[in-house]
Amino acid sequence: MIEVDNHLQTSVPGIYAIGDVVRGPMLAHKAEDEGVVVAEQLAGQKPHIDYNLIPGVVYTWPEVAAVGKTEEELKAAGVPIKVGSFPMKALGRARASMDLMGFVKIIAHADTDEVLGVHMIAARAADMIMEACTAMEFRASAEDLARIVHPHPTFTEAIKEAAMDATGKRAMHI
Repeated sequence: MIEVDNHLQTSVPGIYAIGDVVRGPMLAHKAEDEGVVVAEQLAGQKPHIDYNLIPGVVYTWPEVAAVGKTEEELKAAGVPIKVGSFPMKALGRARASMDLMGFVKIIAHADTDEVLGVHMIAARAADMIMEACTAMEFRASAEDLARIVHPHPTFTEAIKEAAMDATGKRAMHI
């Protein structure tokens, strides 16, 4: 690994490193964003990158996607959490397409309700995870996700249902 500072500059002034040769996950989309950060810095802007909000995706079937912290990480850090989940087999769109394997799980702070992690195994998880990334970038609560009207029937309804489960165990379709 090449050591870089918080601006992705190496120990040699004016030389930057990004992607698989620096800290963090080896993901093409991480490297791309790091490249944008460096270019914006060189242009005099003040960009940022939150490595906690870079989604990880495994392109299997069903797909696996996650962003943020896991239950284990949060418990180890002593963060009070609440968890909501929703099985894909209870989702209308998943039933119609016979993509019944998997679930969506939302982990929120027990006191503030801020979404701290989202994990899913499902058809279209690679696409669905971006709703979680956007929500977490703006420090949304599980209740915020639960209140967003999702089109029906879609796979993203599982995010709404998991958020409803995290806020009072009130998912509609389980």
